[in-house]
Amino acid sequence: MTDDINTRHADKMRKIKQARDKMMQTKTEEKGLIIVHTGAGKGKSSSGFGMIMRCIAHGMPCAVVQFIKGDWVTGEKLFLRERFADECRFLVSGEGFTWETQDRERDIAAAQNGWKIAKEQILDPDIRFVLLDEINIALRYDYLDIDEVVDFLLHQKPPMTHVCLTGRNAKPELIEAADLVTEMTLVKHPFRDGIKAQNGVEM
Repeated sequence: MTDDINTRHADKMRKIKQARDKMMQTKTEEKGLIIVHTGAGKGKSSSGFGMIMRCIAHGMPCAVVQFIKGDWVTGEKLFLRERFADECRFLVSGEGFTWETQDRERDIAAAQNGWKIAKEQILDPDIRFVLLDEINIALRYDYLDIDEVVDFLLHQKPPMTHVCLTGRNAKPELIEAADLVTEMTLVKHPFRDGIKAQNGVEM
């Protein structure tokens, strides 16, 4: 009985491998991707920083431009600035979430300065991957012009540079322009039970 199960499993896996190998033969192109992480669930920035780790491991120079979060002391900021400053530039433009500053003009100025920095990093020929952390929030509140951002990504981004944009409520124009879009779905979150954000999990 066990031998029959193992034989059927091996046959099934062999057929899957043959189909996958055939499919992979058609996937030969490379390009710099526009990647969007959005949705109400946790993990948008975490996934972006996971790709930063991959870049560092592959010797790909990269940069982080952090919108909105401001002076938050996060694990990824400490880690990258203290241990991988040569491999990854970490730049902060925001002054905190909008409900912290309560000053729309300041928020707009910070976002636009962040976008200026972001464009410089994306256009830098030495940089292969740029993470625009929480830029979707700045776009959601119209601190940045979505048409300008999309036009730049589609027509001025170097062809082999990857750009990842994170944050809730990604605008439809950005989703349409992107090559890869992932929506994080909220199923359950400890914040609803009165548990605050904790080091190592969310910061």
